[in-house]
Formats: sequence, C-alpha cells, structure tokens
Amino acid sequence: MSVGYMEKLIVEGGVKLEGQVNISGFKNAAVAIIPASILSAGKCYIENIPHIRDVYLFKDIMQELGVDVELDENGTMMIDSSKLDKCCATYDLANKMRASYYLIGAGLGRFKEVEVAYPGGCNIGTRPIDQHIKGFEALGAKVEIEHGVIRCRAEKLVGAKIYLDVVSVGATINIMLAAVLAEGTTIIENAAKEPHVVDVANFLNMMGADVRGAGTDIIKIKGVDKLHGCTYSVIPDQIEAGTYMIAAAATGGDVLINNVIPKHLESITAKLKEMGVEVIEYGDSIRVKALDNLKSVDIKTLPYPGFPTDLQQPMTVLLSTADGTSVVTESIFEGRFKYVDELKRMGANIKVEGRVAVVEGVKRLSGARISVTDLRAGAAFIIAGLIAEGTTEIENIYHIDRGYEKVEEKFRKLGAKIKRIRD
Repeated sequence: MSVGYMEKLIVEGGVKLEGQVNISGFKNAAVAIIPASILSAGKCYIENIPHIRDVYLFKDIMQELGVDVELDENGTMMIDSSKLDKCCATYDLANKMRASYYLIGAGLGRFKEVEVAYPGGCNIGTRPIDQHIKGFEALGAKVEIEHGVIRCRAEKLVGAKIYLDVVSVGATINIMLAAVLAEGTTIIENAAKEPHVVDVANFLNMMGADVRGAGTDIIKIKGVDKLHGCTYSVIPDQIEAGTYMIAAAATGGDVLINNVIPKHLESITAKLKEMGVEVIEYGDSIRVKALDNLKSVDIKTLPYPGFPTDLQQPMTVLLSTADGTSVVTESIFEGRFKYVDELKRMGANIKVEGRVAVVEGVKRLSGARISVTDLRAGAAFIIAGLIAEGTTEIENIYHIDRGYEKVEEKFRKLGAKIKRIRD
C-alpha cells in the first residue's frame, strides 16, 4: 500500500450511490487488540484486520520492538511476542499514531516496565492522557514524562478501584491492559462503553483474562498469573459503516451495507430516520434508501451509545444540503471543526462558535480543491465531493488511508466516479 503523501482523490459529483458494500474490521478495535496481544507470550491469530495505514504502522512498531508479525491478504494477523523481553517504542513510529499509547498498558502489564514515545495522531484538539496515568499510578506504577517519552515502572501491580473523571475509551482500555496480570481485583468506574472496549475485553478473556462488565460503566478485572495465545476476530467497523450510511443518504442513493452490527449503529440510524431517510435493519446488514428533501436535525456528539464524534464531520456534510437549519454540538473534541473552512470553499453555509456549528442548508455544493485536515474529515470530503456539482480534488489523503480500507474501490463499486492519482 502506498503511503499516499503525493496522491490525491478526484471525485465527480452527481451520482446516486447504489448497490452493496462490505464493511471491514473496526480500526479502533484493531489498533488496541494488536498491542494487547503482547500480554501473552504465545501466538495470537487476529482475524478481520483492516488493511489500513494505522495497522501497517502498528505492524512496523511491533516488529521494531522484536515481535514476529505477519499480515496476510485475507486480513489475518499472526503475532508472536514470545521472544519479547522489554517494551520500548521510539518516537519515529509512536509519534505517528495516537493508539501507540496502548503499548504502555500492555508493556506495563507484562514487564512491569515500559518506555513509549508520547503518542501522535490527528490534530483534533486536546487529548490528554492524564486519566491513563491516574490508572497506572493507582495500580502501583511510577510514571515519568521526560523529553517526550513516557516511562512507567512498578515493583508489582496491585488491583485498585479507579474512577475516571471523564469517560475515556483510551484510558478504559489502557487500564484494562495493565490490570489483567495485576494482583487482586481492579474496578474501573465511569468506564467507556464503546463497542471496541467490549471487543478488547473479549479478546483479553480469550487469552485467559477475567474481565467482566465491559459495555457497562463498571468493569471488574480479576488479575490472573499469565495469558496464552488465541484466535480472535475483530468486530465490524461501526464508523466505516456509518460513513457509507451517510454517503447513501447524501447522494439520494439506495445502498445495502453488509457485515455490520445494527445495534452499534442505532444513534446514526435514529438521526437518518429523523431526517426522512428510510433505514431497514437485517441480521448483519443495513439498507439505507434516501428520499427527497431531507430535513434538518440537531446533533450532539456523546460517548457511546450517543452519536459518535467520529461521524460528526460526515454528518455535517449531509446536513449542509438539508432543508432548514441544523445545530451540531461537538462535546468530545474541541478542535473537530477545523475542516469547516474547506467545506465553506465548496459553498457550505456553516458558522462555528466554539464547540457549536450552525448549518444552514444550501441547494448544492460545488466542486473545489480541498485539503484533508484529519481522518474523519477526509471521509466527509469524499461525501461532499459526491454531492457537489463538478469535480472535487482532495489532497492529503494519507489521513483517509489511516482508517478506510480500499476507500475508492468500495465507492466505485457503488457507482461513484472517484479515482486516485499521483500528484
């Protein structure tokens, strides 16, 4: 897979999306499960891994650590960390992705000592790791941050009761990773309930951990002596699924989205129905059939099961051509409206005040040359290009490749006129 730095997407607008699309494994789960595997000294086979840039980056990080990693074309990753004797991740790799911080919890859990460069990722606002550190310290670790490196050490880890001041997916998962091999019982209160928290807990349990309550706001972890290898399949990507649902609605299309868990998509389904979109749920698929004249709605991003922050940008594009005025409130990341200036260049009428965007629906958007500001903004810009009049050129598409597998191929199968070119 090319890194995409010198590539761009050309999107021709005006095509209704029709047909079927298969959803890949969940990026947010995969980038937590991959580092979690080092808690076992055995071999893990992780299925339904998406072929995306963040996965390749994590594969590189793991190999640099000394882990044996293989990823086949069917999306099965073999991870063997039996030869690993320490966990030390350099700046060059860790700085490129946010999820590298899961190595801290996993490395601390297995070796009681870990050193990881401060994590990077999309610039969408302040993303402190104070809740992670609070959890590690409660378990008995000493944490130091010097020269951009996080060091954690513990003589031993002992279970504790940890209350998270804010609902944090990253902190919830990281504390779980550190706690599964600790002595005694750890209780995480005000835990995140997102599907990928549950997926990571299920993976840990498959390796022999004792994690209960994932998916509720109280998670109990009874420490065990050791973990073993296992075979596990990652859940479908709710954000990718939601992106195609929104794209179908935006283009006035009719799309069957396969390999999904409809329950994970209830907040998106509810808002699309409120707008006048027909959404039909099946066992493991969802059909989205758009009707004319979509209505404006108000959106507020919230922790699961609320409306996901990762779909705020695509949803705002959909609202930009709906009838009336919509109010979008971003309660998770304060910097997640940076993409709006690019959308305005396409003719969108959006006013941003702090964490609130007021979206006045316009008749149409027009094609323009735009630059991707972060991963989910990239998905939003593809949708904007699909509904715009004329041609849209999307630059900095390496952001999109971080989280969407075969994005132009999947859209083309639905009838979109989209191609990747070298700039």
